[in-house]
Amino acid sequence: MSDHRHLTRRDFVRAATAIGSAAAFGELHAGSNRAQSTRSRSNKGRIYKADKGGGIGADQAAMVAKLDHYKSLGFDGLEGGSPDIKDIAALQAAIRETGVPVHGVVHGTHWNQRLSSPDPAVRMLGRAVLEQAVKDAHAIGASSVLLVVGKVTGPDENHDHVWNRSIVEIRQVLPTASRLGIHILIENVWNGFCENPDEFRDYIDEIDSPWVGAYFDIGNVRKFGLPEEWIRTLGRRIVKLDVKDWGQANGFCRLGEGDVNWPAVRQALAEIQFTGWATREGPDNSLEDTSQLMDELLDL
Repeated sequence: MSDHRHLTRRDFVRAATAIGSAAAFGELHAGSNRAQSTRSRSNKGRIYKADKGGGIGADQAAMVAKLDHYKSLGFDGLEGGSPDIKDIAALQAAIRETGVPVHGVVHGTHWNQRLSSPDPAVRMLGRAVLEQAVKDAHAIGASSVLLVVGKVTGPDENHDHVWNRSIVEIRQVLPTASRLGIHILIENVWNGFCENPDEFRDYIDEIDSPWVGAYFDIGNVRKFGLPEEWIRTLGRRIVKLDVKDWGQANGFCRLGEGDVNWPAVRQALAEIQFTGWATREGPDNSLEDTSQLMDELLDL
């Protein structure tokens, strides 16, 4: 990776550091089979805890209530969706009132309006939503847009198609992303595309932009690989984390109850000196449970 990418990431981290640190670690939820940890909270102030928030709320009052609720549980912020956020001005006001950031948005139609679609009109729609998501992210003070680049569906949308078509579309949005300072972060998902870390690394490198990186989903890769190996291969390309667990016996599950080796994940994150946002995708026993589990498993 170029030095320019490293400096851009460092600038992002410097901005994130202004956010208040995560809530102090408490007792784990009753019924957990893990004992209370005595480890030092080495990632507190380095990794910031968030949850998926979708549209955040229907109006400013609802948005304030939601952001304040997450703040009371020790979350540092939320991640929203575009076009799920219906009132950008109301969300801007709610963020100012609560001091709780919405650190990023998710491209809300990327599965249907795929950048890899064989239909150029569909690709154009997906690109338009991506460009609007970049603008929405900038408007609310976020730093990224999460993107699924496409899906392998058959001979008209194979692996090469997803690779080449999506890169063409992403590059058309990069001038807006760079002008507004918004990262486009590619999530690894079950879409038949780049299902090993070397391919995923090479895909990001081919785009060759400091504004494109990885939104690494810890649980998604466990079905066909080890998250810690992906983390080491992707290295500084990882800008943000999706936090999930997955087990051969129970699929996506409560954090800590799947097959993810969390000590190995922590070690790999330490090796690449990761710092940034980690966002829970999926439910645990409660939001309180999620907050406590993230503290425990990520040393927050």
